[in-house]
Amino acid sequence: MLRWRGPEISVRTQSTLRRYGLIETYQDDSQICLHRLQTLNAQNPDTELAYALSELSYVEGKIADRDGRSSDAMNHYGVALTTSYRYLFGDQLGEVRNQYDPQFRAVCDLYNESLEDLLRLLCAENRLRPGQTYTIQTANQKFVIRAEMRGAWKEDEFDHYEFVSDYDIKTLNNRHTTYGLGVPLIAVRKPRGEGHPEEEYYPEGLSYAVTALLRCSTEPSRGGRGTGIHSGTARSGNSHSIQQVSHTNEFGAADETAVCVLEFFDPLRANQIQLANDWVPLETDLTTPLAYFLDSDEYRKRDRATEGLLDPDDAQQKRGLYMLEPYDPNRIPVLMVHGLWSSPLTWMDMFNDLRSFPEIRERYQFWFYLYPSGQPFWISATQLRGDLFAMRQTFDPAGQDRAVDHTVLVGHSMGGLVSRMQTIDSGDDFWNLVSDKPKEKLRGPPQDINKLVSALEFRPNQSVGRVITIGTPHRGSNLANTTTRWLAGKVIKLPRMAVSTSTRLTRANPGFFRDTRLLTEANAVDSLAPDSPIFPVMLRAQRSPNVKYHNIVGVLEDPPLLAGRHHRGDGVVEYNSATMEDTESELVVDATHTKLHMTGKAIFEVRRILLEHLEEVDSEDRLAWAPHSATPLMSDGASGMITDVAPNMSGGRPSVYQLMSSPPGGASRR
Repeated sequence: MLRWRGPEISVRTQSTLRRYGLIETYQDDSQICLHRLQTLNAQNPDTELAYALSELSYVEGKIADRDGRSSDAMNHYGVALTTSYRYLFGDQLGEVRNQYDPQFRAVCDLYNESLEDLLRLLCAENRLRPGQTYTIQTANQKFVIRAEMRGAWKEDEFDHYEFVSDYDIKTLNNRHTTYGLGVPLIAVRKPRGEGHPEEEYYPEGLSYAVTALLRCSTEPSRGGRGTGIHSGTARSGNSHSIQQVSHTNEFGAADETAVCVLEFFDPLRANQIQLANDWVPLETDLTTPLAYFLDSDEYRKRDRATEGLLDPDDAQQKRGLYMLEPYDPNRIPVLMVHGLWSSPLTWMDMFNDLRSFPEIRERYQFWFYLYPSGQPFWISATQLRGDLFAMRQTFDPAGQDRAVDHTVLVGHSMGGLVSRMQTIDSGDDFWNLVSDKPKEKLRGPPQDINKLVSALEFRPNQSVGRVITIGTPHRGSNLANTTTRWLAGKVIKLPRMAVSTSTRLTRANPGFFRDTRLLTEANAVDSLAPDSPIFPVMLRAQRSPNVKYHNIVGVLEDPPLLAGRHHRGDGVVEYNSATMEDTESELVVDATHTKLHMTGKAIFEVRRILLEHLEEVDSEDRLAWAPHSATPLMSDGASGMITDVAPNMSGGRPSVYQLMSSPPGGASRR
């Protein structure tokens, strides 16, 4: 319909105009032709007439829109919308419309494009607000539009909307869409401000995928008076009554007061709805809103990965768990933990692809952990332990959300070590690395002692059910050699709080510690050296019997020259360091270290593991005979320790968490 000269009607519509003797009328005066088409369409249930009326109205709307006549444009778009809606769902055409006819899909496109152009006009006048009712009065028609939000969103959830069709994707490998009815939108979230502790878990400028759909009457236009009622049901169970009031104008066509409902759907929760008596797929785009968020100023102006590596102390301000979707107590969390010199951005391709599978997005919610990767990984593991507790205290203080008790951790590179440390029982082995004296004899401020002891003592987090490590140096990396460690020591600033705490305790307890460098000088590169004393302790530490592990390892078929001819690994981590014997599965992928978790094979393997996890969770639910009781979490104010007091079925000690401060509160336009 859109040509370089402007919008034009199709050959099929021209044929219909000739058939009804209207082609000359259209060439002389398109408005008279339109009114006569409306009269014919009301008197004759013909798919060709309905299509011609819808298309001609849309073309006239585009012309009026281009000329700046917004009122006329709204009128024409409204006629195109209501006519195409009746074509698709009206009983009058039920026996003659043919879903195998290309015209049927063309009518779907007319509906979608007319709705998008109408929404653009409403947006330009700042009239696209759920919870409001709008009256659009044109020269010969009146539309009453009631805007309603569907799903769990609140009416004031979003600050503004953008149109998906205005953007191209440059930051993600795949674009995931579904085809149907509706207009995919980018909904930019509005922060709730003070008094909402959950706000710190949602990054600034977060945007969601939304699909807008206009529910119209399916009653035909009629001369004279009359009212048509249509009822439809969304999958959520909401019912709506759509009315239409008609009268006759001077052309003999039916003018209408069309009462419509503009609905905003969350495609993550519903990808089809019921219109009339049919289940209809929604037109959706899950990827462009994500790319739009990743291309925001907040992410373009700052390099979180480099900040976290070179200045861990400054990066602490942004450390924490982040959610790109609203918290859902009924979906299992998948927490993704990045590695050295990285950030949550590294997970966006995997997140985008996993979320495209309905069976994954219906049962899982994805969280991301941002931490200063320049500090030793055991400090990051301690902080993650505290941040997980703070998150649950915010969203589920009673410990009743069963889905959270089946959390899956996915860690890349050093993030895999941070993740596995949430599931081990280290006993006193870490403490014995730095001192051969009992912890109880350590002198100093209680807060300092608590921080140090907690960083050297790990117990399994009972909420973690599975851990997936990808390209993880379980025995260290040879790249952490003398040269790189010297260089890292020159450019990486150690966290002042951690260093000052260890320094104060070292000075207050002369001769107490056998290895003060491990406490005061080690950085992330030092912690990854193969000779680090941490790795033997981790490898022999007891693991929670309730946790299952999976491993994805990179082995290059053609390793780079710098790695050496006999290198067997991903260019950074040797296979002998990456492999583990306690895993349920191990997949070897031909990929470099930095791209391993972005490959299709790795992503599909994570999907397989998540589905396996669901089968086991569902199987446990079917076998459960007793009602679930909440797992209380108590804070011991005297020691500052937080203890999970749920029964420990393995017979070991209860889980202990460090009480930390709470975490902080690319698409391009065409």
